[in-house]
Amino acid sequence: MCGIVGYIGNEVSSPILLEALRRLEYRGYDSAGIAVISKERNLQVRKIKGRLSNLELLVEQNPVEGSCGIGHTRWATHGEPSDLNSHPHTDVSQSIAVVHNAIIENHSQIRTWLEKHQVSFSSQTDSEVIAHLIDFHYNGDLLLAVRESVERLEGSYAIAVVCADQPDILVVARKDSPLVIGRSEGATLIASDVPPLLSHTREVQYLNDLEVAVLSKDSVHIYNLEGEELSRPCEIIDWDMEAAEKCGYEHFMLKEICEQPKALGDTLRPKLDKQGKLSFPVDIESLIKDASHLLITGCGTAYHAAMVASYVIEQVAAIPVEVVIASELRYKRHIRKEGEICILISQSGETADTIAALRMLKNLGIPTLAITNVVGCTLSREADKVLYTNAGPEIAVASTKAFTTQLLSLFSLATLLAKADQSALLEALQQLPSQAQRLLDRQEDIQRFAANQFNKTKVFFMGRLVDYAISLESALKLKEISYTHSEAFAAGELKHGPIALVDTSTLVVALCTQPSLFAKMDSNIKEVKARGATALVITFEQVHTFDETADTIFRIPQTHPLFSPILSVMVSQLYAYYCSVQKGNDPDKPRNLAKSVTVE
Repeated sequence: MCGIVGYIGNEVSSPILLEALRRLEYRGYDSAGIAVISKERNLQVRKIKGRLSNLELLVEQNPVEGSCGIGHTRWATHGEPSDLNSHPHTDVSQSIAVVHNAIIENHSQIRTWLEKHQVSFSSQTDSEVIAHLIDFHYNGDLLLAVRESVERLEGSYAIAVVCADQPDILVVARKDSPLVIGRSEGATLIASDVPPLLSHTREVQYLNDLEVAVLSKDSVHIYNLEGEELSRPCEIIDWDMEAAEKCGYEHFMLKEICEQPKALGDTLRPKLDKQGKLSFPVDIESLIKDASHLLITGCGTAYHAAMVASYVIEQVAAIPVEVVIASELRYKRHIRKEGEICILISQSGETADTIAALRMLKNLGIPTLAITNVVGCTLSREADKVLYTNAGPEIAVASTKAFTTQLLSLFSLATLLAKADQSALLEALQQLPSQAQRLLDRQEDIQRFAANQFNKTKVFFMGRLVDYAISLESALKLKEISYTHSEAFAAGELKHGPIALVDTSTLVVALCTQPSLFAKMDSNIKEVKARGATALVITFEQVHTFDETADTIFRIPQTHPLFSPILSVMVSQLYAYYCSVQKGNDPDKPRNLAKSVTVE
């Protein structure tokens, strides 16, 4: 969740580090800091609680000079947000500095052992033990000291280390937490994600688990923990800086909502042949077609995509689908079924629980297919097969275009497996990008509705079948960025508890895209209206069932009812966004949340 950056090259490092941290703000953080080695071989540390602007002011008032440095944005796990608990952390002599992402599970034992060796600590964090441990093992060889230290760590980590005695190198290591190395002429950079690197280079190398690397301005050497050097080709990032910039939009979230027509088209296009027929790589197609049972897993928004897919695949392909939250799947006993494969969904491909679930399933011998947005991520490397969503970089914490492109990928697989009406399903898929644009052309209607309803203290989303699944995602979006109490439930459960909370302070959003259930949904809407709630209905164009019942109706373009979630969720995304803005929140950086959850 934290952000790590590093630079070693010919330029002054502090402005580069601060700019890189700025491009990682979407990950979520509560403090920030940098450490730079000066020309006099002194370690200069600047760190402070709060937003990155606080650190920029601190550096402006007390500059740091030097061409080798590391930086960090912290999301608190051990110890409250404070100046002392901020990264970087140093050893007692302040000659070694470390930034760390993830959690060291045996930090308490290491701390106790180090204190017996007269080491004193200045923070409450688990991360500080790494700096002291490296110092304990350091004898003039920073690479060796880092290797020996990480072998003693239990848990997960991505770390970057600088040492005043060796100002010409920067050492990094990782286990279960992402780290990307950027290569450019006369400089080498590191970051937790690609965006901070794009203004300097498109040439990257991904560090794998249980690897360490020594970086200089002109070279990168990667080793395993036994000290054997490894060969690692560079990869070229094919999206540009504009994709990671706001480009005139007030927030990244609004930009990414509006990018969905293009993202949907980019995701569908590689899955079609020249004749417009579905075409997957042979190995993926055979894997899916041979399956007699599907297990789909993910966390948060990805889990909701899995839920939607379960309804669609079972309906069109008559294949049983089991959906389990990844954080539960990794701990529950899983009984393997004959012909089972597992689809794992993660925007970043670095979600800790999803990766742990993947490894557990592979140990059981279950074939795996990853659906992810990030080329070279851990999930894509470790799964048997991978399907990329091609959504482009998603900067805002709340997922929008990543979610709808996950749905499109899953709908494409469902269409591939369909027992009947495959041509009609395929035609509906191909129309979704243009239909998404038609919907977005009317976003001012949603903005006006949000302006009138943003102060509702309770918002309930309800639906049936795929509409229920998308209700869960809609409620999540609203609570994530507007901090409004929102819940979702299957409409048939209304009288089994939720209706007790309905009153005049309640907005009920009814998703109504399943024609066979319109009459039942209309009854549910009347029930909440009778108790004083305001009712918003999301349904198709030309549907008038709810004209006399709803307070407001937002009509989406007509598509196959099973594919409606891609369009209906966009209404919920826009409503959540405009509610957040009305409340004065920053929708890109919701409190307490991070873009990529790389720890439990």
